[in-house]
Amino acid sequence: MPESEPPPFHSLDEDHALRTILEGTSAETGERFFGVLVENLVQALGVYGAWVTEYLEDAGRLRSLAMFLGGKRIEHYEYVVAGTPCEPVIEEDRLIHIPDRVIELYPRDPDLPEAGAVSYIGVPLHDLDGSTLGHLAVLDNRPMPEEPRTLTVFQIFASRAAAELRRLRAEEDVREREVKLRRLVESAMDGIVELDSELGVTMMNPAAERLFGCAAGDFVGRMLDSLLTPGARKTLADIAQDLDGRAPGQQYEWVTGPFAGLHSSGEEFPAEATVSRFEIHRRAFYTLILRNVNERVKAEKTIRSLTVEKTILEEELRSLGGPDRLIGESPAMKGVIAQIEQVADTDATVLITGETGTGKEVVARAIHDVSGRRERPLVKVNCAAIPAALIESEFFGHEKGAFTGATQQREGRFALADGGTIFLDEIGELPIDLQSKLLRVLQEGEFDPVGSSRTRKVDVRVIAATNQDLVHEISERRFREDLYYRLNVFPIHVPPLRERGDDVVLLAGAFAETLATRMGQTIRTVSPGDVARLKAHPWPGNVRELQNVIERALIVSRGAELELIGALPSAGPRESVPAESEGPSGIQTAQELQELERANIVRALETTSGRVSGEQGAARLLGMNPSTLSSRMRALGIKRTS
Repeated sequence: MPESEPPPFHSLDEDHALRTILEGTSAETGERFFGVLVENLVQALGVYGAWVTEYLEDAGRLRSLAMFLGGKRIEHYEYVVAGTPCEPVIEEDRLIHIPDRVIELYPRDPDLPEAGAVSYIGVPLHDLDGSTLGHLAVLDNRPMPEEPRTLTVFQIFASRAAAELRRLRAEEDVREREVKLRRLVESAMDGIVELDSELGVTMMNPAAERLFGCAAGDFVGRMLDSLLTPGARKTLADIAQDLDGRAPGQQYEWVTGPFAGLHSSGEEFPAEATVSRFEIHRRAFYTLILRNVNERVKAEKTIRSLTVEKTILEEELRSLGGPDRLIGESPAMKGVIAQIEQVADTDATVLITGETGTGKEVVARAIHDVSGRRERPLVKVNCAAIPAALIESEFFGHEKGAFTGATQQREGRFALADGGTIFLDEIGELPIDLQSKLLRVLQEGEFDPVGSSRTRKVDVRVIAATNQDLVHEISERRFREDLYYRLNVFPIHVPPLRERGDDVVLLAGAFAETLATRMGQTIRTVSPGDVARLKAHPWPGNVRELQNVIERALIVSRGAELELIGALPSAGPRESVPAESEGPSGIQTAQELQELERANIVRALETTSGRVSGEQGAARLLGMNPSTLSSRMRALGIKRTS
């Protein structure tokens, strides 16, 4: 550089420099403003280059908004602040003027030698709160002596650059808030409708489009009439008028009372809604936010259904005292298992018959578990255990206020079983007036909850069970013939335990294992003598009686073997029962088994002085249900005597 060349600012006309820069930048904003600013600074001040940056504090870097060096624009330049002459500008937050030998002062800056830098001036750009937004800098390859008037001009344009940078940041913040607000409105689950002062639609979010079943473009600019019922429109107009007279900050209202929207299909839906008022340029607008209450009701109904279903399943689990699977190798049970495999994959109605305690519920569960409905619930209803006055509500549910005590809406068992299976145990005990309603469900797949005019459709597979002779019940006009034929599509008869041969031994072992584990006992074996006793007993209570006998035996047993003496009501001295090696027990015919059953019942009645039920009754002594014992007494011609 020739020494005769004058340094920058030597003959600077401050007024001319100000006018040049002002005229050059007055028509520009944004990024173009910064580009014009640095070019005019280079020209007016006579320096090698100038640039304006924004400060990336977290990264400790400066990113150029515009840079002009050596007569060229440098695009997208970013650099680390540390080790550069810009560092004290940012860190110390003040104007830095290095009139000469800048490379010696900042030897780690790799860009200074490439530019032939000799001198530097930098000034921070401040936000309104005093924080540093970036900086404005000039660089020259000649010394820049201190000229107070020139530094003043430089600071003036630094302030102008800071103002423009603040404006850009504010615009960016506004755009970001607008994007967030738009996404908030668009992603809202509730319908949001913006209305003008005449209650005409000016905006509608996607949730509102789904709610009303229409496109926003079809309603913007139109009145709200076709979206609300007449009553709801009047309610909205009254609320809007009331909000007009309220003070700012209080211009909002929950909609109380009935409020209904209209779907494009013409269907009404109940809604919860809020209305608020705001002004833009002294024009009133209203925001209507509404939600289809049916969706909430549906969710609450689902929760109630799941709660009831959970309760039902917990009750069933608590009631399981032994194997909940089919156990048996006898020809009779193999026939039952084959029938289950035949009917399981169909939706045919199944009628399971058999004596009390034979395991009809286990058969029903086996059908459900291998069917296509196994992922849905199996809901059990004992028709004999529900009071006649409540059985319709238990079956089909009821509305709130349908009868005294109906304090809330309730789902019935058929609704809970929708998509699954319902097991109607003791179907013969179903009241005659309810049989026609059950027939409707079987034929049409629909029912009306108690107290409701709304018909509900269900997809339920029905499995029924009974220990009664339904044909006899039909002749006595206690059971509908048409219902019988609807139930008896696929009959399965579960044989009594006395007809299942060695199955009694398999079942006894399974009960012993399950009950011993539950009672925290060591699993006990069944002796050969007790095997003979098990096979000789007539089991009037069937599998349920066997379960009770095994449980009693576990309680009284002390050794490694089950003590069936005393557990079986008719058991005699142990020596009188032949061992398995001594051959059959001698009881071979059905008549002999029946006589033995009769003798057991008579002996139990004599022991209890003719009492059938209760803690000291014959039914408890025999391990039978009192109704079952009464039924067997009638069948065997036994009269109760005291």
